[in-house]
Amino acid sequence: MLILIINAGSSSIKYQLLNMNSNALIAKGLIERIGIEGGKVIHKYFKNNNLEKVEINQNFLSHIEGMRVIVNLLTDSKIGVIKDVSEVDAIGHRVVQGESVSHPVLITKEIKEFIRKISPLAPLHNPANLLGIEVAEQLFKNVPQVAVFDTSFHQSMPAKAFRYAIPNEFYINHKIRVYGAHGTSHKYVREQAANYLGNKNVKTISLHLGNGASITAINQKGESIDTSMGFTPLNGLVMGTRSGDIDPSALFYMVRECGVNFEELDDLLNKKSGMLGMTGKSDARDVEQLSYEGDKNAVLCLDLYSYRVKKYIGAYMAALNGAEAIIFTAGIGENDCNLRYLICKDLDFLGIKLDKEKNEKFNSPDRVVEIQSEDSKIKILIIPTNEELAIAQETLKIIAKH
Repeated sequence: MLILIINAGSSSIKYQLLNMNSNALIAKGLIERIGIEGGKVIHKYFKNNNLEKVEINQNFLSHIEGMRVIVNLLTDSKIGVIKDVSEVDAIGHRVVQGESVSHPVLITKEIKEFIRKISPLAPLHNPANLLGIEVAEQLFKNVPQVAVFDTSFHQSMPAKAFRYAIPNEFYINHKIRVYGAHGTSHKYVREQAANYLGNKNVKTISLHLGNGASITAINQKGESIDTSMGFTPLNGLVMGTRSGDIDPSALFYMVRECGVNFEELDDLLNKKSGMLGMTGKSDARDVEQLSYEGDKNAVLCLDLYSYRVKKYIGAYMAALNGAEAIIFTAGIGENDCNLRYLICKDLDFLGIKLDKEKNEKFNSPDRVVEIQSEDSKIKILIIPTNEELAIAQETLKIIAKH
């Protein structure tokens, strides 16, 4: 059975085509910097048992353009891995916000309307996720599609972690609570850590650091007990275009005294803040380059970014009563040795000691690697996330039921 996985992010589309009879990867790729100058496609496919690679530099104004390129690459007469889209048996979609839904679902008109209705809870992602679904329906007619929600993994959080100290009616009637995100990724890398360490009861702090970023405390049962993203993905860490944690009173002040209306405030905090707001660049690689050139705003941005992560690590060490492993994953976590260094620096008291040479050696690894020093009490792991495989496995279960 061939399953295509679409993981549409705020500025990217990751995809994989897998043969689920053997869990074999057939093709995969990444379209990045959608809506940003310097767009790029990295497409990999198997030919004669060799993994071939194609790179295309192209700007993408929208996710629609990206989806069409994916179809063209998969069915290309020379490098394509399928002759026609009808060969795909099912499509699994990552959807960030599923409210209190705790399991994957077959996509119907009602599910699409549900995803649309709760889009304000994930304004950068749910619209992109839904667009990916609708475009896929156009390009892959009559192919069943499944939604796998990022928030599902965090349904295990206790009330003390997911409730806000506001009048109860807002939780009961309006479902205002912490939902979190990146759950598929956090769950996947924790399972990989448990397998690698040979300890199914390992307590971990998982750092999913990309254009969107979150940190999750996972207990010995493999359950999320707290996570940095909140009611929406805006909360928590500094991100590419999101502010992360901010005093709500500052927002009231911006409305009353700075002439910002509520619609502008939403756009400002979600799309114009974070790294972009501080440096003019939303991609960590661009911010790194500016910092190397001596840009004071970029240097401060990286310091603030890493400091925010440090604070959450400390908080979650307390919440877990100690952890045995720190996991770095996603675009920044897997590829940015400088930010990994800044995050782990001066955490010796917690038993977290980075080996600088190992850290610089292992960028974008294809397996689990350790980068802690010999005297570190805590394992520091880089684990490549594979949300697509996890989504494919969940998709297969749903398709089997129907």
